[in-house]
Amino acid sequence: MKLQILIALALAAGLQAQVYTPPAGGNSAPVNPVAQDVASNPKQQQGANPLGQEIPLLDPAAETIKVGGVVIPLGDNRLLKAGFEKYLSQPPENSDEAKEYRQNIDQILATVSPFREGGPNLHKAFKMLPSAATYPGDSNLCMSLAESIYTAMLAKQDNEGIKRLSRELKKEKEELKRKADWIAKHERDNRLGTTRRSGTGDAGEGNGQARDVGRGVNSLRYQDSLKRIAEIEGLRVSNRAMTEAQTLQTKAQYQVNMIQWFTQRRFEHVLMASRFYNQIWRDGDATLRINKDSDLAKIFTDSVGVSPTVASLDSLSSEAIRQTAKYIDAFNMLMEQGDLHTATQRLMEAYALGEYLAPVATLEWKKKRQVLDYYRDYNNLFGAMQARDYVKAKELADSLKQRAQDFPSSKVDSAIAGYTMTANLLVEQAKGLLLAREQEKAAEKIKQAAEIWPTNPKLEEFNDLIGNTSQFVMIRNDFDRLLNEKRYREILARQYEIAPVVKGDPARESAFNEIMTNLKEIEMALGQAREFSEAGQKYAAWEQLAEIRERFPDDPKLGRQLELLAPEVAD
Repeated sequence: MKLQILIALALAAGLQAQVYTPPAGGNSAPVNPVAQDVASNPKQQQGANPLGQEIPLLDPAAETIKVGGVVIPLGDNRLLKAGFEKYLSQPPENSDEAKEYRQNIDQILATVSPFREGGPNLHKAFKMLPSAATYPGDSNLCMSLAESIYTAMLAKQDNEGIKRLSRELKKEKEELKRKADWIAKHERDNRLGTTRRSGTGDAGEGNGQARDVGRGVNSLRYQDSLKRIAEIEGLRVSNRAMTEAQTLQTKAQYQVNMIQWFTQRRFEHVLMASRFYNQIWRDGDATLRINKDSDLAKIFTDSVGVSPTVASLDSLSSEAIRQTAKYIDAFNMLMEQGDLHTATQRLMEAYALGEYLAPVATLEWKKKRQVLDYYRDYNNLFGAMQARDYVKAKELADSLKQRAQDFPSSKVDSAIAGYTMTANLLVEQAKGLLLAREQEKAAEKIKQAAEIWPTNPKLEEFNDLIGNTSQFVMIRNDFDRLLNEKRYREILARQYEIAPVVKGDPARESAFNEIMTNLKEIEMALGQAREFSEAGQKYAAWEQLAEIRERFPDDPKLGRQLELLAPEVAD
């Protein structure tokens, strides 16, 4: 500081100021003689997202649906969504073959209906199944039903044969009993004129039972009759058990198909199988023979608290068909009102419940295509929010709002606004910390910003700033060196590259602004002096420069101009 004052006194008397006056009590400039490496060294701990990791959207596809008080699982949600998108991409099933197939199904159901005039006709309905099975959309299920019915009828005929055999055995048993009773009561001894009364011990005439070996109850014929009677009874018991076991086994095999079709949501096939079942077995036994711990049993016991029966499958299938038609009616009404979002959900519910039913399969292509475009963009929005690509999410949300007046945009808009604002603030804080040479704090901030919004365009700006850091450091060091060497004129010449570097640094920015202000004032004085000189007013020019020289004696350009004017105004 003393050296600066001595130099100023040697140049001019009455020194009061200079181009740059360093702040008191410190060095002339915040010198940084060694370039700093600004490569970040982030801490290993993971920064927490201040807004949380939740995505404020709900997947429109549910994994269960309730029909008649019974909650039916729909399987894997991802497979259901993939199937729904495939369904939307397919044309409606309105071909002549499809119409004929549905007519066959309706006719079969009507033929085995208990309300048919003249009663159900099992044989006629059975003959219709092969023609229905030829349609590809049936997946040959009608033929499987026909085979199950045929197997059941064969088993039933076999049981009838066993029953006839049991009746014949019963007749034989009765005849044997009758003959044995006659032998025991009437057969006499072979001795002439004598018989023995059973149990008296006295010989004499009479009609008592013969006690000689080979006659009466002691005869081999009588013993053979008793053995045959016992054999017949055993055969009858065995046949009865065989009949019951075969009936139960046949019913169980038949019911397996019904349960499988119910879980596959082939409700029309369940109805046909149920009505055929009631015509094949008329014993009133309709309980489903399934494991009580199985998933299907739990569906019924957990929902309505009863064991499943054939009748319950029949009623639930009828209810599912009715609800599917209701879903499609609601979908059409919502589409007419422009509520595309809610309509899409109703159509998904209709598809999940009745994928193979006519109201879903015959839906017109124009509406399906409109739902398909909306559904894809909605899923893309869900994916963009999960990936935290808020630029893409904003574009999709705006597009969805234009197409669906009922699109629930509140959560999406608020999430996008909150995440993007927070991420941008963190990036700006990281920039300020980087320029302030607090690299670790800057790295932590930028890490938090990247976790919230990985595709933030401002992260590219920050990367560019990191890439240019070495140049920033070099320019900043040049500014410090020129400031220490009092080469203010060179700072003025490089002001446009220095200004961005010193911005945000209070000490350097204050020094830079002071230099620029004073040099601009000197330049204005030199310009006025030049005008006086050109007008021949050399003395006025000298006075103009001499006055400013008293304030800024260390400016070389000002001193040089005064030296040039000195000979002309020496007097």
